[in-house]
Amino acid sequence: MGGLFDDDDAHAGDLGTQSNNVPLADRLRPKSLSDIVGQDHLVREDGTIGRMIASGKLASMILWGPPGTGKTSLARLLAHQTDLHFKAISAVFSGVADLKKVFAEAEMHMQSGKATLLFVDEIHRFNRSQQDSFLPYVEKGTVVLVGATTENPSFELNAALLSRTQVLILNRLDSAALELLLAKAEALENSPLPLTVEAKQALIASADGDGRFLLNQAETLFSLGLDSPLDPARLAKILHRRMPVYDKDREGHYNLISALHKAMRGSDPQASLYYLARMLVAGEEPLYLLRRIVRFASEDIGMADPQALVQSLAAKDAYMFLGSPEGELAIVQACLYCATAPKSNAAYRAQKQAWKTAKQTGSLMPPQNILNAPTKLMKDIGYGEGYSYDHEADDGFSGDNYWPEEMQPEQFYAPVDRGFEHKIRERLEYWETLRAEKMG
Repeated sequence: MGGLFDDDDAHAGDLGTQSNNVPLADRLRPKSLSDIVGQDHLVREDGTIGRMIASGKLASMILWGPPGTGKTSLARLLAHQTDLHFKAISAVFSGVADLKKVFAEAEMHMQSGKATLLFVDEIHRFNRSQQDSFLPYVEKGTVVLVGATTENPSFELNAALLSRTQVLILNRLDSAALELLLAKAEALENSPLPLTVEAKQALIASADGDGRFLLNQAETLFSLGLDSPLDPARLAKILHRRMPVYDKDREGHYNLISALHKAMRGSDPQASLYYLARMLVAGEEPLYLLRRIVRFASEDIGMADPQALVQSLAAKDAYMFLGSPEGELAIVQACLYCATAPKSNAAYRAQKQAWKTAKQTGSLMPPQNILNAPTKLMKDIGYGEGYSYDHEADDGFSGDNYWPEEMQPEQFYAPVDRGFEHKIRERLEYWETLRAEKMG
């Protein structure tokens, strides 16, 4: 079956007997939980998995984390530590027939008194009905499900499945964890990597937290048989960087756009530019970013600096005219303008409240003096009668009431005391004073 990995009971001998022809990453697979790097919060004695192992009772779980953080190794070790039959499948290649075979085998092992640890790589790839098929076997204890995913389980997995599993988060490997992996590789190969100190740091940075990628890069370097250490420039010519993890329709996309929006709102132009660059470098559609910046100009700046919207729309026009990469500088300009502009969400809050009131008040008629009167009949019945033309007033302000007779005036727009809205606020207060005087 294409979706089934080699069956493996994960005995100690299986974990320890590995040929030199096996890739370095596989030869360095942890042989005990203490060998897992970068996930101490889970595997130490007081960690979630450490406590499970100590109690001898393993719960079904979802391992959520970036690529190359040890999800597969952890699942194999869990089966070994708890003496469960180990079975691994990939949701990418498995279908209904594969799942039926796995469940049948698990029931057969259960009859002999041994439950199965079923490891499902990329479990988020299974559809709703396929995910539901696990439920009866998890509930009966026939299988202990260990699913691995790089995507947020809240969005990708059924609520029924989530309610029967614990979600454990694996951290992106930091520099210390990646340095430890390289040290283990050098010890296994009985040779230092042919790199200067600076080049080794560049190699670690290029892995972007992915341990498997780092070990594959190290294996390439070991195989070159170099006479002298590489500096960062020579290393860059030989090896490539790991592409950032970024799916335009998944959580990474929404996390970064949220970070960009909040950094601009927080008036941090440096962080704003960083997140903008992260998305553009990863291949985000520039027009998507422009739409968000235009929205930001209205939502978070508004009348505090009306030029923000003008600048954002001008950036859209400039990008449409120039294209990439020249037009991306206009996006940068709009981003920096918005990040450094005075902030106000008064227009945003005013819209929300006005929309709510409009829905509540229904079809109330405006006062008769401001109704349109295009026909004689409408004039005869009083439409437009008594309207005060503001330009004829000495101060250009009539102070009339423009609200329906059945409701009291409300205040939707309350400008803040920042930027241009400071002037608007003064103007509104002045008009309110005039209105009170005219009403006597």
